[in-house]
Amino acid sequence: MDRFLQHIFSDRRADPEKLRAYGFRETDGAYLYEQPLLSGAFTLRVRVRADGVDACLIDAATDEPYTLFLVEDAQGSFIGEVRAAYCDALSAVAEACFAKTVFQSGYSERVIEHVRNAYGDELEFLWEKSPKNAILRRKDNRKWYAALLTISKSKLGAFPDEEIEVLDLRAAPEAIPDMVDGKRVFAGYHMNKKHWITLPLDGTLPAEEICAMLDTSYALAKGK
Repeated sequence: MDRFLQHIFSDRRADPEKLRAYGFRETDGAYLYEQPLLSGAFTLRVRVRADGVDACLIDAATDEPYTLFLVEDAQGSFIGEVRAAYCDALSAVAEACFAKTVFQSGYSERVIEHVRNAYGDELEFLWEKSPKNAILRRKDNRKWYAALLTISKSKLGAFPDEEIEVLDLRAAPEAIPDMVDGKRVFAGYHMNKKHWITLPLDGTLPAEEICAMLDTSYALAKGK
């Protein structure tokens, strides 16, 4: 994958229905799309497979792939124009046909799906410098009821020191001392530990239990 493709499609997953609506056609287990660029001087060809995305530019004059714009040191106004057109077209495909998949854990996906189905809420990415952290909040009062974070496991006081996805949730203050065991449930990470808990999304807890605690957090965020 060239560096432009890698940047544009990083942490994204294709939506087959949206691909078809955009004009992709299915063939040989992949989705194919073509689009003229720069007044027909080139044709952009994009192929989406289960294992990734590839793309190329075909020079209309030679009917051969044009690759000079991919060379990092290549300069010139024409090359810059080709690069811009290529990236703009791919970015449009990514925005229209691909969903962000910042969180890779299957348990994170279950949380996102549960929230979407139960409350119609979507993750909000508030911090440009922390693109792997997001929050969920109620529509009625805008209060947070969850934070989905990617942190080092060591920050929970657990070892080994590896990256992990966790879920911060509200919990009743009187219940938290009995819930926190330092293995399955932790004191709230970067939250008020009197009102929040943190759950590792690594299989330590079953998805059904996580979603039940998420529902409790949603209710607590309503307030009085």
